[in-house]
Amino acid sequence: MQKFWAVVSVTAAMVAAPVAQAETLADALISAYKTSHLLDRNQAVLRAADEDAAVALAQLRPVITFATQASWTKLDNAFSRPVFGPPIGPLYTESTDASAALTASFLIYAGGRGQMAVEVAKESVLSTRAALVNLEQQVLLDAVSAYVDVRLQAEFVALRQSNVRLISQELQAARDRFEVGEVTLTDVSLAEARRAAAQSGLAAAEGALEVARERYKAAIGHYPNNLQGLPRLPKAPNSEEAAKAIAVRNHPVINQAGHEVRIADIRVKIAEAAFLPTVSSSVSVTEDWLSGEGNAVAGITFSDTIYQGGERSALYRRALSSKEASAAGQLQAVVDVTEAVGQAWSNVIVQQASIQAGSLQVVAAQKAFEGVREEATLGARTTLDVLNAEQELLNARADKLQSEASRYVGIYQLLSSMGQLTAEQLNLGITTYDPDAYYNAVKKAPLTSTRGKRLDNILKKIAK
Repeated sequence: MQKFWAVVSVTAAMVAAPVAQAETLADALISAYKTSHLLDRNQAVLRAADEDAAVALAQLRPVITFATQASWTKLDNAFSRPVFGPPIGPLYTESTDASAALTASFLIYAGGRGQMAVEVAKESVLSTRAALVNLEQQVLLDAVSAYVDVRLQAEFVALRQSNVRLISQELQAARDRFEVGEVTLTDVSLAEARRAAAQSGLAAAEGALEVARERYKAAIGHYPNNLQGLPRLPKAPNSEEAAKAIAVRNHPVINQAGHEVRIADIRVKIAEAAFLPTVSSSVSVTEDWLSGEGNAVAGITFSDTIYQGGERSALYRRALSSKEASAAGQLQAVVDVTEAVGQAWSNVIVQQASIQAGSLQVVAAQKAFEGVREEATLGARTTLDVLNAEQELLNARADKLQSEASRYVGIYQLLSSMGQLTAEQLNLGITTYDPDAYYNAVKKAPLTSTRGKRLDNILKKIAK
């Protein structure tokens, strides 16, 4: 048994890149977080939603426009002069004009639609943040799964290598016994067939390891480098009910659905306000730069729609239907999340039981194999009996390794289903994306562009 685990360790080291630095699961998770293009994309989507909130706030402010114009005109009076008689007036007439106008307009009343639009934008920001958290969970869970899978496939390769060696030994023993007449050629052929099957299994295991390495690179950003042993699992709840309660309170999918419900509710109010009139004011100042004359005009406009073909009523009904759909979506989100928690919890329990049973099976299969092989040397067992016992031992070891890997990933799956699988909650010790930084810089719709000094510093930090 010690020899077997030594082979596992050697094979795991062989599949790693030839570098001295060891890579832990925490290192892999940090790399996945920092190199994920999915996170980069959705962080940019969140910043766009932040700007939508700034745009909505800007709609509540006055709009001030400035315009200047200058012109020069030359008129040809030839065709307006009398055909007969002396010319009247100059042949050409020139004129110049230059003026400037400053206009300010402001929406006084629209039934509160402007402020409600700001609230919709804020809720959209919170909804997008929740979606980003859920994506972060997926990225980290994929990283854990990829890390465990590479180690598992390396152990499978070691199992298959051990299997080839053992069967090769049995083949040689069968040939030796055949030479002295203890077994028939059939026994030798059976051993040769099993060795060929073992070599085929080894090739398949090596191929699966390469597939796992590619998946690792896709999830974490680079190929595995001398992967270390798995650390202790993070703490999980003591009961399924406790896990479900945490999920209902904290899962980003449920939080996102809650924000979508509030957005739908506000949009119903916006649709109601569309039936109300609109009051706006404007002030315009114009000055002729040449004459120095100027004028100022101020006014208030009251407008309302008398007939619109039923469009406003249809929009209102549509908003009500969207609200009902969002409310149902929130309830379904709770159902989906609690179901996922229940499945993850059951999977962990099943894998734990499989590990316990697998441990007993490995011990029993090891004893059976050793006993059958010893009996075969005494002539009480056939070569086929030895090969079958070795195959059962191989299967028992492989099943146990699979159960251990599944349980390990299953704990992280449980945390993800609870909404607890984030870089912060895993205590990775890295600077994570701060959604408040960019939002706080733009939420008041500053007059400076996104290239202002403060935003420049924020964007530089994000780029890092």
